[in-house]
Amino acid sequence: MALPDLYANTPVELVSAQSLATFPINTFLENLAIAPNGDIFVTSHEAGEIFKLDTHHNLTQYAKLDGKVTGIVITGSDNLLVNGWTAEGVPLIATLAQGTVQSLQTVPEGAFLNGITAIAPDLYLMADSYRGAIWLFELATKAVKVWLEHPLLARSDSDDPFPAANGLKRFGNDLYVSNTQQKLLLRIPLNNNLAPQEPKIFVSDTNIDDFAFDAHGNLYGATHVYNSVLRIKPDGQTTIIAQSEQGVTGCTAVAFHGTDLYVVNNGGMFLPLPGGVEPAQIVRLEVGITGAPHLEATP
Repeated sequence: MALPDLYANTPVELVSAQSLATFPINTFLENLAIAPNGDIFVTSHEAGEIFKLDTHHNLTQYAKLDGKVTGIVITGSDNLLVNGWTAEGVPLIATLAQGTVQSLQTVPEGAFLNGITAIAPDLYLMADSYRGAIWLFELATKAVKVWLEHPLLARSDSDDPFPAANGLKRFGNDLYVSNTQQKLLLRIPLNNNLAPQEPKIFVSDTNIDDFAFDAHGNLYGATHVYNSVLRIKPDGQTTIIAQSEQGVTGCTAVAFHGTDLYVVNNGGMFLPLPGGVEPAQIVRLEVGITGAPHLEATP
């Protein structure tokens, strides 16, 4: 597969990197969430597994679902919210506590549930990469409904397997969403009731999977098949801060803890490097800036 050379003229300022854990070749690490104490929870998409990497770098299987698992967020002490598919291919949303599934519900009207983010305490948004929509999930009641459906969230070609709406994060009074298939970063203003306004294109011609913000509003994005991590300033100026040499081949998601950015990848499963698929990894990048604060769930 020939990719358009989106980043040929993008400046490169590589940061220090450290590999914290490796996984067998053909492990598709999809997303991660980091607890306040630094424990890292990672979804292994195709295996339906959630792994925990503690602060001493001990790696254990935390939970396993019968199906596939995609997005993940921390909702409280040792509590997680995830999405994915059942073994029959029906989209699902599940809550977990201490490694045990507490609730599981299917979303038959969904297509490809992906990134998750809090928009307010106990309210979570989930990207639907193939429906071209964002779902709203209320943690207390487990109610789920479409929050926004829009052409900018959808694929321009329904035969293209690349996901459209993918990662999403709230920063200030805006929700940012990556549309990987259309190579867009979107900004969706929120009104006082947190209802979506008309989506606007923030950055075009960029291949972002999941992403995170620092406290200054800089966006850090995983480029998946472009094997790099980008820093995008509020004015759209883009810099490459990590490449395959830093262990981010096939990077799918990033998350902050302190002043470090943590990256998960799949080793290039979708588009291998000339040397073949590499082991999947969890990598720490020393960016030196604190991540944006998280919206916490209510106790």
